[in-house]
Amino acid sequence: MNLPFSVTPTELFELLLNLAPIRPVFIWGAPGIGKSALVQKFADEVGLPCVSLLGSQLAPEDIIGIPQIRGNTSEFLPPKMIARSEPYVLFLDELNACSQEVQKAFYSLIHERRVAEYHLPEGSVVIGAGNRSQDGAIVKTMSSALVNRMFHVQLAVNAKEWLEWAYNAELHPWVIDYITQRPDHLFSEPPKSEEPYSTPRSWHMVSDALKEYHAGEDGKELSPDILRVLAYGCLTPSHAGMFLAFTKNVRNKYLLAAIIKGDEVWPSRPEDRDILYFVAQSFRARLLHDLPREKQKLNRDAQQLAHRAKMLIKQLSQINYELAQMVVSAEEGKTLPDWFMVEIVRDLPRLVQAG
Repeated sequence: MNLPFSVTPTELFELLLNLAPIRPVFIWGAPGIGKSALVQKFADEVGLPCVSLLGSQLAPEDIIGIPQIRGNTSEFLPPKMIARSEPYVLFLDELNACSQEVQKAFYSLIHERRVAEYHLPEGSVVIGAGNRSQDGAIVKTMSSALVNRMFHVQLAVNAKEWLEWAYNAELHPWVIDYITQRPDHLFSEPPKSEEPYSTPRSWHMVSDALKEYHAGEDGKELSPDILRVLAYGCLTPSHAGMFLAFTKNVRNKYLLAAIIKGDEVWPSRPEDRDILYFVAQSFRARLLHDLPREKQKLNRDAQQLAHRAKMLIKQLSQINYELAQMVVSAEEGKTLPDWFMVEIVRDLPRLVQAG
């Protein structure tokens, strides 16, 4: 399933608070974007314990239980994990990864909140989650009967909200600073081949690994070889390469902010080409983010950035013409504001014409 609209983590949390107590909610989304964490956060907020079942590892008897003879009749006894006396949040993770038989076992649990003779305690909440077919995860077709028993919502990654969480969770400063400069690298769609790819979860893994290696701000205690293993072991290869360039950039104090401010200059040594490429990419991302589409909306900071940017683009073209062209070119459908490009054409016509 691929819904036409997606919600941010904050929007999903609000939806759970309002909808989950009255109707089962199913959360769609790619692996590693925080579905499970949001459900746990919801359970904590409403003061209920959270019981998680992994659909891909369940058999029908894990839900409906096993029969037991009681006098002249038999009844099914649901497992202890489900059969609780106090209300709780039942989280059915990877629900669309289970077999059709297991899906059938969930029908009454989701729709009527019961398993055989056992009824969930009043006030209990049922939430499901699963990956989409395009995510390359284990996914089976969900029956129409099961689909129709739940409210469906699709979760999307939001870099701003994730960074707020990362600050509070005290993730490694390299990870926070990198995603601050390259929010588009927080998540990439799962690849067709078997290789690591970037998600909020994988960046969290990188942070944990850096902390385990006691890599401080300067990274002196972490060898470049180990850092390379950590990055390429968790992230999309192109992101891993850029992150390595960023860490080298941090170590050599070639920070984009310092270059824009005028405290540093573009790195120009041949051995610093990877650093130059990263800073140029980040410079373009900064312009796309901070320069308004309409010139009349320029504030003082944006005016100063635009003035400084033209000078920096000219300096960059003297060091590496191709990277200067990359900064002003239209990549991935993203272009710098028209008014800024007019000024570039006026001041640096050869650069734009060559592009």
